Parts: sequence; C-alpha cells; structure tokens
Amino acid sequence: MINRLQAFGAKADDWRYLDLYRDYQRMHQEGDKVTYIVSVLSERYHVSERKIYSLVKRFGTDCTVDAV
Repeated sequence: MINRLQAFGAKADDWRYLDLYRDYQRMHQEGDKVTYIVSVLSERYHVSERKIYSLVKRFGTDCTVDAV
C-alpha cells in the first residue's frame, strides 16, 4: 500500500495538510483570490506560502490508473 501511495506522489506527512487543503478548496469556491487564500492559510497553519502552493498543486492532481 505504501508503494502505491508513493507511486502517485503521496508523502508520509500529507495527512497533516488535509484540513489546510479543505480550507483552500472552500475559500476558492467562495471566490477568494489564490494569493489571499495562501496568505491567510500560511498564517493560520504556520506553513510557508511556497509549501501551500506546492501542496495545492500536488493535492489538486488526479490519481491515474497507471499509478495505482
């Protein structure tokens, strides 16, 4: 199972950021600008803005059948 998770890009500590990503999705659906969302979440979760952009990019990609 761990090999499959690694195959599609999951990292061991990704579970820590699930709430952050849910907040990102909610704010984005409400129409907030990405720059504003990243700034707010950076403060709220004590994570760098660069890390948030990276997480959003990684979590936003779909898992492919080949990877699993």
